[in-house]
Amino acid sequence: MELTDLLTFSTVARLGGITKAADELNTVQSNVTQRIKALEAEIGTALFERHSRGMSLTGAGRRLLPYAQRMAALSREAVLAARDDGEPKGPLSIGSMETTAAVRLPTLLAEFHRRYPAVRLTLRTAPTTDLVAAVLDGSLDGAFVAGPIEHAELMATAAFTEELVLVTAQHWKSLAALRAGTPESGPTALVFRTGCTYRQRLEQVFTEFGWPSAARFELGTLDGMVGCVAADMGVTLLPRAVVARDHVQRDIHIHKLDPQHARVETLFIQRRTSHQYSALRGLAACLPGDDRVIAA
Repeated sequence: MELTDLLTFSTVARLGGITKAADELNTVQSNVTQRIKALEAEIGTALFERHSRGMSLTGAGRRLLPYAQRMAALSREAVLAARDDGEPKGPLSIGSMETTAAVRLPTLLAEFHRRYPAVRLTLRTAPTTDLVAAVLDGSLDGAFVAGPIEHAELMATAAFTEELVLVTAQHWKSLAALRAGTPESGPTALVFRTGCTYRQRLEQVFTEFGWPSAARFELGTLDGMVGCVAADMGVTLLPRAVVARDHVQRDIHIHKLDPQHARVETLFIQRRTSHQYSALRGLAACLPGDDRVIAA
């Protein structure tokens, strides 16, 4: 069983299609297809179901996936460990929620680059669920996600504490006015795609307000989200640090929430490994003051 075949298989499984996998693996679609077919022939059963929306795992594929992910991750870890002489350098792939990337990471990453210019850093934004999966399968070295996270194969360090606020168009000056001036089902919930922790929190808030059947509208970017809120298309839930900036706040209104809905910790997660890479240790050293390992 070829390691490259397993890596290709786990990439197709994660992305749900040949084209996206070929792009990420920097190869052509025919190579991806050939490797999947070779793996299926070796195992003796189909690993994917092909359909108009892409590809999904068969039962055999789901059983194989965790082994393929661990083997691919272990192979990458072995190479990095062999190259690591204690000086932070080389590639480092980090993931982040888009809100964290927009507000919290610029200063942190600038400091990291100043201290360790030999590290080739790449940053991918995605919802928390996707980021956790990418750290587990080894395609990301670490990620900034919304807590809590409990997983036997992950360790997490508290990085930032956020206050979540309900964000509406400027003319909604109070939650009472919003609740009185919207349909019984409530306003449209403007959300990132499934897997976003802030989306889950907003749905909890809507249920508490008596709006469990409110319409959902998914957006892919933070700027798009804020723009649609300002245009009174709907409401959303975001960290105060994101929307309190002057150029954003003039177009929207911020509503404070109860502490059980408002407080959320941003965690930096990484896989448990026998070797702690110098580049990852360097990034951890740049985290704000009282960073704490909260999942060991």
